[in-house]
Amino acid sequence: MTIEARHWVNTAIQQIEADFKRSADTHLIKLDIPSVPNIDLYFKDESTHPSGSLKHRLARSLFLYGLCNGWIKKDTPIIEASSGSTAISEAYFARLLGLPFIAVIPKTTAPQKIAQIEFYGGQCHLVSPDQIYAESERLAKELNGHYMDQFTFAERVTDWRGNNNIADSIFRQMSAERYPVPNWIVVSAGTGGTSATIGRYIRYHPQRHHNTQLAVVDPEHSVFIDYYQSGDASLTSHQCSRIEGIGRPRVEPSFIATVIDRMQRIPDAASFASIHFLEKILGRKLGGSTGTNFYGTLQIVSEMQQRGEHGSIVTLICDSGDRYLNTYYNDQWLKDQQFDLVPYTQALESFWNTGYLPNIQ
Repeated sequence: MTIEARHWVNTAIQQIEADFKRSADTHLIKLDIPSVPNIDLYFKDESTHPSGSLKHRLARSLFLYGLCNGWIKKDTPIIEASSGSTAISEAYFARLLGLPFIAVIPKTTAPQKIAQIEFYGGQCHLVSPDQIYAESERLAKELNGHYMDQFTFAERVTDWRGNNNIADSIFRQMSAERYPVPNWIVVSAGTGGTSATIGRYIRYHPQRHHNTQLAVVDPEHSVFIDYYQSGDASLTSHQCSRIEGIGRPRVEPSFIATVIDRMQRIPDAASFASIHFLEKILGRKLGGSTGTNFYGTLQIVSEMQQRGEHGSIVTLICDSGDRYLNTYYNDQWLKDQQFDLVPYTQALESFWNTGYLPNIQ
């Protein structure tokens, strides 16, 4: 690498680090549930990152990883396969560094996400969901660019042992709470990077966090939970997840099943009912994956309540519902997709009043 090229890389890394230092940590929000006085529930609000989602952490790490490995240089086109949120965050950092960015995304991606990618100067290349990987590789080769490949590298680009990762942040923020060591951390998986970071961190610090378990919630049409149960990495699905950002039709390399203590399948209608329920409680619209997290968390809270256990649980707000106004918050869209939210809404209301979440058959 020439001195000039090394100087550009050094400057690029400095710009990313400066951007990080300008950003405060995301909030930990406590949700008081009157019917469950001895179990405390917290949301780690990742929607407040500059690019609006949990994927901001991943995008920053992917760029630093690519720069330090010598894969990203001055004027290198950046290409990514994404369902939207990672592409938004990568477009943010590409603009910061003055690099061209192309998002290869499914044709079904929410229009608000496409608009945000373009707002940050990115281009959107819309394809069928099963074509995003091959098309990303083709574009990177054709343009002499760098394919970020979040689904391969998400589990390794973050330093899961040290500070400044999401797990370390959660435990630091919980330190003064009534139950400072969470019984459970509940997350959903898109790449598997977040669950890998949290699961490894818990195991690396057993003297402090040995009582914490990791639960991963999975939407319909995702093979992650089937892989977790069977160990068959060749599993695929012909359908794609309807909860943008989570669930995959194939077992992604970054999904590390062995760091997970429990997996739960959450019906999509339950996820949508949950975000509408949370809007009434929090006064905010949240993304579908947050609904998946919330419903799965309440299942665990309900079980703990029945066993008479005390403690705390942390889950994530992944992004804002403003990205899904035409879909998840559109009654006609829900009707057209034949989602019946009523049974799950009633179950959520029952939980709020009794602390018990009925099982919907």
